[in-house]
Amino acid sequence: MYTIVIADDEEELRRAIVRRIDWERIGFRVVGEAENGIEALEIVEQMEPDLLLTDIRMPFISGIELARQVREVRPATQIAFLSGYDDFSYAQQAIQYNIISYMLKPISMDELTQKLLEIRCKLDMIFSRFADPKKREVKRSEFLLPLLLDNMRTDSSDQREQRLGEQAQACGMVSPGAGNAHFIVLAASMWELEANAQEMDDGVRQWRNCTGRSHVDAINSILKKYVSYESFFVEDRVVSVLWGTPRTLEKYLHILADDIVQSAERILGLRCSLGVSRVTDRFCELSESCRDAVNAMRYASSSEHGSVRYITDEEPFSGVDIDDVMKAAAAVEEKLRSDTPAALEHYLRSLFSRLKTDAGTREKRNFMMTEMLFCACRALFATVPEAENDILRGDPFIQQMRFLGSSLEEAVEHFVCFFGKVQACILAQRQKSSLDICDRAIGYIEAHYADTELSLVSVSAQIGVSPNYLSSLIKKRTGRSFVDFLTQKRMDTAKHLLLTTSMRVREIAEACGYNDQHYFSYSFKKYEGSSPNLLRQQMEQNQQGRREV
Repeated sequence: MYTIVIADDEEELRRAIVRRIDWERIGFRVVGEAENGIEALEIVEQMEPDLLLTDIRMPFISGIELARQVREVRPATQIAFLSGYDDFSYAQQAIQYNIISYMLKPISMDELTQKLLEIRCKLDMIFSRFADPKKREVKRSEFLLPLLLDNMRTDSSDQREQRLGEQAQACGMVSPGAGNAHFIVLAASMWELEANAQEMDDGVRQWRNCTGRSHVDAINSILKKYVSYESFFVEDRVVSVLWGTPRTLEKYLHILADDIVQSAERILGLRCSLGVSRVTDRFCELSESCRDAVNAMRYASSSEHGSVRYITDEEPFSGVDIDDVMKAAAAVEEKLRSDTPAALEHYLRSLFSRLKTDAGTREKRNFMMTEMLFCACRALFATVPEAENDILRGDPFIQQMRFLGSSLEEAVEHFVCFFGKVQACILAQRQKSSLDICDRAIGYIEAHYADTELSLVSVSAQIGVSPNYLSSLIKKRTGRSFVDFLTQKRMDTAKHLLLTTSMRVREIAEACGYNDQHYFSYSFKKYEGSSPNLLRQQMEQNQQGRREV
């Protein structure tokens, strides 16, 4: 059941819409009705409806302005316009706010019911796509490309691998019950001689990388003869994922690799450098395979003649240890930013405990600690101003990298202490920054509340943060939304001016950021319980009474 708010200044029409439509039958529940744009905005912010049905011409703020403000405070709410003005300019303005429907008055209840049924179908589609992406056909390219580029992902658990396997089945890449597929990644670049290039004295010729999107189709025309594949153009290279049974890959890999290189030379007149990764049977390791393939391609590119290079030939020792180091360092950096101090310390001690029992060399241990230190410094310097950052300078053991020659036990205690200080410093700086940002925003609001164009977006742009972040900071600091905070500031100022000056109500309205005196009076009465004129009269009567006494 979707929720809906009805906003129209024509009370008779608004009440007819609420009473005469069988809302439950068409899948809606009315959670509020408003007679002007201000009421509508307040109800939307409070009730968070799925749909706002609003007239365009209303008191105080128009439906277009209402749509703009609703998009700021509740972008998930869909908006439908009901207007008596067949004016194309309104329709044009409505488009920029992603209006779900635009209806013209006069409209019968049957016609409106039919329009609402159409809107419900659109809502069904929006909710369905968001709630269950599997219902949308997923392309293999959409599934594979993020895996190839996912170098910073630290989660390689069996649970994640199982989820990826299910996604691979959903996009038709592998069949249920077919067993584990094996994967290899190829990286290829095409090279041509520089135009009018002359041989240098040492005989070295100048080559230029000319790889383009068209080469994806060229390489695919060869791959399709041998294996299952998906290819991508990534910057200045073509990256291809091949999959199949181990026997299939072993049988055809060297043939298709040579076929690509030879065809590039014979048909295109280009030198091809082709890199081949190790074989893996895990989706989680495709980013590592991509890195292996690119590294192998670079070995090939360093040769005068285009050729095929297998990473297993150039780097025969598996990069698993290096990958583990990089993932551990990335995990530490992630925990520095987002985890609790206890969780960070537990992770560090568990990691060092595994190092203690690992048969690896001291050099590998030092490599891991150096990478962890680099990640910690990167997180620290990205968050804390250098003038306020003396953690590294105050720890000679870490700064001078004495851990490289120390015992593991000594290094552990220093690292746990150092990382704890880094995390505390980052947290303190974030809290300080959020307070500073909030103070600056509040100060800006207090200085510019008379600006009729003042909004969450304009203030956030002035402060230099996102509207979402600023909204959450103000809510946390004041307990009110940006709109409520701004309105309260304007109302407090208006009340002060009413009670202490002889300014006219119209002048006070303008001084508080309102172009429309009626809009101002309506808002003031809503917040203070009495109109501006009545409040001033009551004050004068009280003063007169005190003089008489």
